[in-house]
Amino acid sequence: MRPILSGSSTIGILEKTVSHADVIEEINKALFAHGAWKMRLRSAISKGDSELTSEQVKRDDCCEFGKWLRSSSIEPEIRASKPHQVISRLHKEFHASAGKVLEEAVRDHRDSAISLLKGEFGDCSQTLIIALTKWKRQLSGSKAA
Repeated sequence: MRPILSGSSTIGILEKTVSHADVIEEINKALFAHGAWKMRLRSAISKGDSELTSEQVKRDDCCEFGKWLRSSSIEPEIRASKPHQVISRLHKEFHASAGKVLEEAVRDHRDSAISLLKGEFGDCSQTLIIALTKWKRQLSGSKAA
């Protein structure tokens, strides 16, 4: 547990574990990492192959953000909050959709994979990005000046 300097802004009663800055940092990392998935999936579609299996990609608890969402550093109050619940659901949907795209790509069903990439996956990705950005904005707006 890292110490929090006096006057730092925290979420609820999280003085001892997770500051707003920590959550914002995780959101920034998630935005970057999940944005890269579109390129990975396009590569898999063009090659018809991937280093990861669709079952691995479908798991939302293997990426760094998924691990963080479930980590003990997040207090129950945050875990029970609406933003955390919404992000967790959207993150799971994102990975499920990415797994479907990859499944079609490695089966060499390129048209289907591209359709999923542009459709369902694109929608899931955009919705997750919007929700993460909104959560980040909410946290930034509540930081002490």
